[in-house]
Amino acid sequence: MSTRFPFGRIRGTVAGVAVIAAAVAGVALSQGPAAHAQVAAKVESQTRPNFGLLLDPPTRSYRNRGSQHRRYDYRRHRPDWRPDYPSHRPGGEEIVLVDCGGNPGTGAVEDAVRRVRPGGTLVIRARAGACVGWLNIDKPLTIIGESGFDPRDWARTGNPTLQAPDGLPCITVAQGVRVEIRDLVFASPRAGDAACVVGYGAEIIMNRVGFRHAGDEAAIYADGGLLYLRDTIIEAQTIAPAIVADGAVLDAWEVVVAGAQSGMELIPGAGQTSRIVSTTLKGTNAPNAFGPRSIGVIVRSGRDYGRVEIENTAILGYVEGVAIEGASVDIKNSRVGRSDKGVVLYNGELRLESSRIRAATVGVAAASGSAVIVNNVFSGVREVIYAEDRANVQARGNIVYSQYVCRPQFRDRYRGRYEPYWRPGEGWECAFGSYPRDWWDDEDGLLGIEYYDDGYTLDGYDRYQRGEGWYDRDGRYIQDGRYRGEDRWSRGGGWRR
Repeated sequence: MSTRFPFGRIRGTVAGVAVIAAAVAGVALSQGPAAHAQVAAKVESQTRPNFGLLLDPPTRSYRNRGSQHRRYDYRRHRPDWRPDYPSHRPGGEEIVLVDCGGNPGTGAVEDAVRRVRPGGTLVIRARAGACVGWLNIDKPLTIIGESGFDPRDWARTGNPTLQAPDGLPCITVAQGVRVEIRDLVFASPRAGDAACVVGYGAEIIMNRVGFRHAGDEAAIYADGGLLYLRDTIIEAQTIAPAIVADGAVLDAWEVVVAGAQSGMELIPGAGQTSRIVSTTLKGTNAPNAFGPRSIGVIVRSGRDYGRVEIENTAILGYVEGVAIEGASVDIKNSRVGRSDKGVVLYNGELRLESSRIRAATVGVAAASGSAVIVNNVFSGVREVIYAEDRANVQARGNIVYSQYVCRPQFRDRYRGRYEPYWRPGEGWECAFGSYPRDWWDDEDGLLGIEYYDDGYTLDGYDRYQRGEGWYDRDGRYIQDGRYRGEDRWSRGGGWRR
């Protein structure tokens, strides 16, 4: 049987396929260069630098050190702390007294925290030794030391009340939680990379509290929230700042910080002003080339432009007394001593008023930003105020005691008789006489350093001011009682050889 093939349909189908193939080829040929252009544009977009990001980088709060702050996992330390743990009983006691001294590792103080109801009080007794534990606070709480603490009698009342386990914090406070701590002495002798007190967006209020901290991190680290310190002593053997307020509002009054490479590090936010009042920061006198920069108070820039006020505060023994990297800082009635650079303005705003600055190199150095320097006393400096082109500095009414910048020049007044004169500085003038000893006692004297007179004394200047004698061109005093007062510039004399 013969088979019939629909030649008409086959021919139509073949023609249709040919037309489609030709159309596809035409489209491919017509879009070939465009395809290559798209590939090139894609590669270029992936490799082109984002200049907008480079010029305006994200300004999230950061800490310019080796690593970001560690967040601790309390559940690994105590897996029974969460409410869903089978044996957990919600705290319902108003006041809980715990005496766990001399028996570390039992978890008694941590269990006591769990027993206190929200808003209650935990009293820690440490008669037989410090309680050892890590307190994770996730509810409003007041913690009191039963034996009390007097910061003015640190040697006698500074025995630890709560000690952190090795490599762990003393206390961590959760987001939005308010904790008040009184009459307590914390110890973290082997803290490692853990801070003693850590708060994440919490309100931490401390009154009459002491710290003995040794490790790589700060004694107190506040990430947001509020850090309120009163009558607090911190002995921190660490290369980190003793106190770090990263986006937190710091309110410090009558605080003493000693032993740390740096005193305080602040990254202020746009909210409430951070204040440091009647505080003493004692550095280690580390040389400029040793380890990280030794800074008394460093104010870093954050996402928001914050403000810091420093008043009646002593900052001693740091390479840089105060360093400002992008905020508004007001320093008033304060003292910076035993420094290489007194105040350094890298960027931002500075107002320095009615303060005393002792520095070996520069009193105030401004790289950029705006600075107002009014009615201050500078001593020991080789340069009073240094300002680069990007800085706007206004200075007036400042007094300088220095054997480097206060040396006089001599000009011929009458027939080889010379008088001394001092060229006025930009916003400052030299003081005559010795540097006051009571000022020294409030500055470098707090570090146990013997008195050194920074004032420049010109030989015979007291008699010269009484109208007796004059100077030669080399600055040597010439005693002559024949002519006194204005007569020495108009009578007698001759050219001396």
